[in-house]
Amino acid sequence: MSNVILSTEQFHASVHALAPRVAVFDCDGTLWSGDSGSGFMRWTMEQRLLSQQAIDWINGRYSGYCRGEVSEIAICGEMVQVYEGIREDELRRAAREYFSSCVEQNIFPEMHALVADLHAKGVEIWAVSSTNDWVVEEAVTRFGIAPNRVLAARVETSNGIATSTLLDVPSDEGKVAALARVGITSPDAVFGNSIHDAAMLAIALQAYAVNPTEELLAQSARERWPVYYPASVRHL
Repeated sequence: MSNVILSTEQFHASVHALAPRVAVFDCDGTLWSGDSGSGFMRWTMEQRLLSQQAIDWINGRYSGYCRGEVSEIAICGEMVQVYEGIREDELRRAAREYFSSCVEQNIFPEMHALVADLHAKGVEIWAVSSTNDWVVEEAVTRFGIAPNRVLAARVETSNGIATSTLLDVPSDEGKVAALARVGITSPDAVFGNSIHDAAMLAIALQAYAVNPTEELLAQSARERWPVYYPASVRHL
């Protein structure tokens, strides 16, 4: 079964024709290219925000993840837990500098325009990501999405300091569970790029695969989810 691939005009027209009341967006790979979660981890290593002990530990775990020995859920949680003992305001300053200098230029203009149009129509917009909340909350300010509409990987803070206590790691079915906790069980439109978004895409009135990975591309063909490639990653 082949994929239905939309042009930018078709994609935007399809979304607007839904007249959605609630729209949900994955972030990395969907609103911008690249993985800001692992990128932030590497950047904070270079900036020596992390101790050498923490660097050695998370590098070992990430290598295990790349070999298939550590699960997606585990590594996404550990990439937030590694900042235990660091002040949250310092982490938010780091996230601001990192996103501005390393990721902002990779925002897909077509997705930025779509979100702006949906905001103008009064659509309730949520961002759901397994990247840490410090980066995601900073990033989505570019899209006019407020922190209280962000569901991301996060740890508890105590006296302004990050702890190792995980509060959420929205990935796979965890994205569906995170949305359910805020009362969203059947969003009108959902946008995602990886197989870890598939469960969330499946609960939508209309799902869209944006810049999909090969696994999600295959799933989209089976489910008949329309596929959209921003110009900077246009599928050839």
